[in-house]
Amino acid sequence: MAGDKQENQDVVAAILKDHRTMEDLFRRMRSVEADRARALTTFSALLIAHGEAEEAEVYGALKRFKDVDNEEVEHGSEEHAEGNEALLALLEVSEVGSDEWDARLEALVKAVSHHLDEEERTILNGARENVPDERRAELGAAFLRERERQLAADCGSIENVREVVRG
Repeated sequence: MAGDKQENQDVVAAILKDHRTMEDLFRRMRSVEADRARALTTFSALLIAHGEAEEAEVYGALKRFKDVDNEEVEHGSEEHAEGNEALLALLEVSEVGSDEWDARLEALVKAVSHHLDEEERTILNGARENVPDERRAELGAAFLRERERQLAADCGSIENVREVVRG
């Protein structure tokens, strides 16, 4: 049983699970049949909680491992900022499904999808290959703790997203 728990805590697995959830939320935000406003609210909280937890608990730790590319980690932080700015632009549109909303949604999808793809190919593959299992489990636990803390603090609210974007 202990092996199960450790696997659930693996930071790479935890991050990938969020990435797949984000992609599902993109599909819901694009679908006229779905509750697009609710999907955006869920996405906003997840994107902010995920990015803040990565930066607080994961990125710095990964930089200390050889063969994890530090420039890619720095670039990941820059891409979080771009995604957060695109998220704020979408949150500021008053009418869900309007032309402006759709255009800003596509800008958000483009920014975040690019980041997810790049992070998975570079940072996460590097972590999987070079960071020992127990360290990945510790990082996973820290990532999930910070992620939960962010979610509990309503991190996806437009006011908080503005604060995050302004730094």
